[in-house]
Amino acid sequence: MGKIAWKPGNMLYPVPAVMVSCKREGETANIITVAWAGTVNSTPAMVSISVRPERYSYEIIKDTKEFVINLTTERLVFAADFCGVKSGRDVNKWKEMKLTPCESRIVKAPGILESPVNIECSVREIMPLGSHDLFLAEVVNVNVTEELLEENGKFELNKSGLVMYSHGEYFSMGKSLGKFGFSVKKKK
Repeated sequence: MGKIAWKPGNMLYPVPAVMVSCKREGETANIITVAWAGTVNSTPAMVSISVRPERYSYEIIKDTKEFVINLTTERLVFAADFCGVKSGRDVNKWKEMKLTPCESRIVKAPGILESPVNIECSVREIMPLGSHDLFLAEVVNVNVTEELLEENGKFELNKSGLVMYSHGEYFSMGKSLGKFGFSVKKKK
């Protein structure tokens, strides 16, 4: 099997396709779909999103220093795509996609009720990187859908039909291939 050199680019796929909600005082909340999102630290819990400065949501997040990451499911993938290609300058994405804003507990930006997980974030730092600016944020609260909680309190996120983005396409998550640590677990 041979390899050829490919042009430099971000080939770290798949990535989560998330909808990020944001709101400035006195204005309608907006939603932007982001594929450049990820976990960066455990304690304190921190995430990052990267947004192009010309995007409508960029100035809202920059001004308010907060946003909510809403995980995307198969049922939300059409809305996620719409929110990624339409501008909040021109259209009310909540209304067009029939999404329900839900009040956050700490930040002023709403979460998306239809999303199984709403991650409330407070921006700590904004780093200009080139085409995108990275918003480094602390997770200040997480809201989860009650229906995904088992009687024993276990949160069954993987039963929600999460979606990922890979090289221009959306995919649903497939079968489980093993749990963390399975490669070193003692056999019975």
